[in-house]
Amino acid sequence: MQHYSSERKESALKKMRPPSNISITKLSLDMGISQATLYYWRKQAKDKGQVMPGNGKNAEQWSSANKFAAVLETATLNEAELALYCRKKGLFVEQIAAWKNACLDANANVSEHKKVFQAAAKKDKQQINALEKELRRKDKALAETAALLVLRKKADAIWGEAEDE
Repeated sequence: MQHYSSERKESALKKMRPPSNISITKLSLDMGISQATLYYWRKQAKDKGQVMPGNGKNAEQWSSANKFAAVLETATLNEAELALYCRKKGLFVEQIAAWKNACLDANANVSEHKKVFQAAAKKDKQQINALEKELRRKDKALAETAALLVLRKKADAIWGEAEDE
């Protein structure tokens, strides 16, 4: 197993990040490092909370998780720090703002979806109760019919079949 210097590892991780955002396949060919090693390094960086797309996609094609991570990283930054962060990552301030609004809207929609879900659940419960009530009524009717049939058979056995007079 080959060991790489921390400088080489950082260089590879830097190339995976924006603005370069080089795909791991291309980076592997360029740097002569196995793809498995690069994927492992990227996973380690993600586990540390760094934004690591490394898929060759531009910022608008990032996954939701990477966009959310960028929003979290920039949440406490002032305008100057945010501008520096965006330049470093190859992003626009407007993109971060749009992603932040999307996150906020997604959380706002959760309460609306919850209300719709609760209304549907209430309607389903009412329908279930009505069906169970009808099932109990039909079970009683069936039991009564079965009891009458059994009584008729017993009566016929005791007195014989009714003759036409």
